[in-house]
Amino acid sequence: MFFAKINISSYLFTKIFSIMAKVKFSALISEMRNKLNGSVFARNRGGAYLRTKVTPLNPQTAAQVAARSLLASFSQSWRSLTEAQRNAWNSVVDQWATTDVFGDIVNPSGSTLYTRLNINVSLAGGTALVSPPTPVGADSLPDLIVQAGVGAAEILVDSDLGTVPAGHALVIEATPMLSPGISNAKSKFRVVQTAAAGVNFDIDIITAYTAKFGGLVEGQKLFVRAKLIVLATGERSQSLVASTIVVA
Repeated sequence: MFFAKINISSYLFTKIFSIMAKVKFSALISEMRNKLNGSVFARNRGGAYLRTKVTPLNPQTAAQVAARSLLASFSQSWRSLTEAQRNAWNSVVDQWATTDVFGDIVNPSGSTLYTRLNINVSLAGGTALVSPPTPVGADSLPDLIVQAGVGAAEILVDSDLGTVPAGHALVIEATPMLSPGISNAKSKFRVVQTAAAGVNFDIDIITAYTAKFGGLVEGQKLFVRAKLIVLATGERSQSLVASTIVVA
């Protein structure tokens, strides 16, 4: 039988886990994700890769301030719950397990679950949850289609779903005008509009879009991302993304 002896210094061990890099151990190390010092471990279609961590500028946009304010608000309200209420959230975390980047099942903490579900409910325009809900499952979007035109002055968001399902709200995010060569805009999305249960697709988001990003520009590209949120539980569907080149 072969035994491998690995000596990891207490300094390295501390640095790895204080910076929250995710490490999966096998005989040695089979996979590593997230950040460690100045490096980022990740994976794409080509396999695992390592890149230098880049810290972006913090422009303190209105969207960033609003998101941080929402997170801080629910973090504070968690501390304002009674001990019995916090214990109730802690007792149901196994019902809300998720799969991490390695495919392993992990449970959130009670405070993380409370904050996550309430942020979803808030985005959908619902009432904040005090007691933990029982998961019921969110409906899904079968597809997402977007088209935009300067002359028609419209951005139509469509889906074969037909209408927003009962008990759900639709949250629509979009990006500003982008170069048509861009294929990944995940850091650019901002919430622009919500739609209540029963609302029919096609949904025209032009008014909300121009209020946030300005007017359409022919030949430029915009992305739309949409998800369904269950108002009673804060569960959400998988987000779908569609893009279009703005026509005349």
